[in-house]
Amino acid sequence: MEKWALITGASSGIGAELAKLYASRGYNIALTARRADRLADLAMKLPAKTRILVHDLADREECAALYDDVSDLNIELLVNCAGFGAVGKFETLDLDRQIQMTDINCVAPLILTHMFLKDFKYRDKGAILNVASSAGLLPGGPNMAPGGPNMAVYYASKAYLTSLTSAIAEELRAGGSSVKIAALCPGPVDTEFNDVAGVKFSLKGITSAYCAKCAARGLDNGEVIIIPEEKIRLLSFATRFAPRRLTVAVTGWQQKRKI
Repeated sequence: MEKWALITGASSGIGAELAKLYASRGYNIALTARRADRLADLAMKLPAKTRILVHDLADREECAALYDDVSDLNIELLVNCAGFGAVGKFETLDLDRQIQMTDINCVAPLILTHMFLKDFKYRDKGAILNVASSAGLLPGGPNMAPGGPNMAVYYASKAYLTSLTSAIAEELRAGGSSVKIAALCPGPVDTEFNDVAGVKFSLKGITSAYCAKCAARGLDNGEVIIIPEEKIRLLSFATRFAPRRLTVAVTGWQQKRKI
């Protein structure tokens, strides 16, 4: 039976690179995002069968519709890559936009993971990759994440996704399941993210292709938290020993530079 990967947020950046990578590994690719033209362009470049699915995952009914749209496919890999951020003081950012952010960054992965995990566990086969961020770890590490001033909702959403993934991974391990789940937590990546978030200054990031390669390797190796950059791994560890107020202040200063 042909194996398929379903990738949300596949129209650009990490999602597009993961589509290319897994197509090269023999997967057929189901691509979903809101921009049909981008998906069509990508599909033409992939050495695999493709299915283009246009959905707005901020809508919970659209998440369920996406699951139904691929019910005839042998989905063995789910990649929750759709997401965005916004920079600015919490009360000054548009409320509806921040609610939309939590819907896409948190609720959509929750729904899709819940639906596909049941199928994967029934077959005792499959993998889920949730694209989170080092924002879900820093500052303070995964057990003490005090948040990111000036990107409050984005940091909170990625901390949620990282925590959810870690908890599910432990449930799978304790139950003896062969199903894998991991959270990808990169630092800055050269994508459209900063343009969408309204960022005016940012540190140079790794390429989307390198990030995708690290993600696939980590998932293969059974890693639960995948951090591509050594410096981010070291920083995540080091900030566990720094005073909470200091780490919050430094993070807030760094994000304020983006405004």
